[in-house]
Amino acid sequence: MLLSNYANSSYENHDTAIWKRNNKRSINDVVSKNITLVLENLLKNYENSQLPTHGKGYPTVVQTNILIRSMGPVSELDMDYSMDCYFRQYWRDTRLSFLGPIRSLSLSIKMLERIWRPDTYFYNGKHSYVHTITVPNKLLRISQHGDILYSMRLTIKAKCPMELRNFPMDRQSCPLILGSYAYSNQQLVYQWQNSESVNFVPGMTLSQFDLISFPYRNFTFTRREGDFSVLQVSFNLQRHTGYFLIQVYVPCILIVVLSWVSFWIHREATSDRVGLGITTVLTLSTISLDSRTDLPKVRYATALDWFLLMSFFYCIATLLEFAGVHYFTKVGSGEIVIDDSEWEELIEEVGGDAFAARQLAVRRRSSARSTTNYSFTFPAASNNCSGENASQDTPEQPCAVRLTVERTTQTETRVPRWRQLLYCLAGDDRYRRQRQVEAGNRGHINSVSHIDRAARVMFPASFALLNLFYWMVYAFSNDDFAWSDNPINTLSH
Repeated sequence: MLLSNYANSSYENHDTAIWKRNNKRSINDVVSKNITLVLENLLKNYENSQLPTHGKGYPTVVQTNILIRSMGPVSELDMDYSMDCYFRQYWRDTRLSFLGPIRSLSLSIKMLERIWRPDTYFYNGKHSYVHTITVPNKLLRISQHGDILYSMRLTIKAKCPMELRNFPMDRQSCPLILGSYAYSNQQLVYQWQNSESVNFVPGMTLSQFDLISFPYRNFTFTRREGDFSVLQVSFNLQRHTGYFLIQVYVPCILIVVLSWVSFWIHREATSDRVGLGITTVLTLSTISLDSRTDLPKVRYATALDWFLLMSFFYCIATLLEFAGVHYFTKVGSGEIVIDDSEWEELIEEVGGDAFAARQLAVRRRSSARSTTNYSFTFPAASNNCSGENASQDTPEQPCAVRLTVERTTQTETRVPRWRQLLYCLAGDDRYRRQRQVEAGNRGHINSVSHIDRAARVMFPASFALLNLFYWMVYAFSNDDFAWSDNPINTLSH
């Protein structure tokens, strides 16, 4: 009896489970059949070439929002930028409204070919595409009231006209402009969905810039075909200068400072000073070419160009300074300068031995420089020591005698400074020869130059002042920067 009751109860439970499963399947089948019937009924007399508000006297409104996943790179060379985003559009098509327990329908993207959708395009787009891995990244959803959500994942490359006068301390405003290609604002109007229609994924950063702000707006754009409703968002960016400070500015400053070592090198070391100057100029040339690799060939000079030109100027000025030192103040290299007539006399004295003649000339010049004429004056300490009052019979008395030694030099005719400058500029060989002879006779040392001494102070001081002026100018120019929208005419062609 117990066994029969247990068997009957188990059969009843099994039948109940089968009934529930079949009932669930039947409900799903009914729902799916209902959805299929709903779609067939909605699309039965649907015309996908007509706007939802066709013939109603008011335009169709398309609301838009964007969620940006990543942004960059921003290219100065091509003047464009890229971004990866979710682009969503909302509009109402009452022809697709329906009744039933289902509030919204998620449809296959194949349905997009059977319903009307806005012909949105990017006015300043260069190359955009929809992601298709592993399937086309699109979403289509319809609510009971006919509200349609159309979302897709896009990668957009858009134009970004840049003003690079302050590069690399510049700020840029990169716009994204979208609207209808064929429908005027009498037929189709675009609107941002709400006050937060442009958003970014948390933690998104740009490698080259800081995102300062991203204002967006609606406006009407007039074309030859009529007036069109347009949406615009501007990404206001400020460039990071750390890379350029490390890779360009600091090396240029150090190279300029290195070129000043020439001022402490003896002017007789011609090859050393010229080699140092040429090396610094060539190094700056390499840095200049490398820094402009990713920049367009614009018609104006950027802030970086001005700094490189300033560095070039100081390195070349160092070379020219040594040229002036060498030409105007280096009158000899320490050797004895001998006239032809004097050389013939020396050769005759030593019997034709050139080396002996040179040694004899060196000894004579050395003795001539060390020869000193002395005059001794014995001033009287008292009347008894006076030469006038002393008699011959008076014996010599000891007295205090002060010995004065006077060195006499030969009086030379000095050439006025202005005439010396004219002689140097004209390259007068006679004057230069005379200076060499005078330097050899006086034993002047060529290693010390007043020009070098002045350059040791003037070059660093002026370079520091120019740097201060440079950084102040571009710092204030950034403070006065005003974001401005680029004319859409320059972006849509």
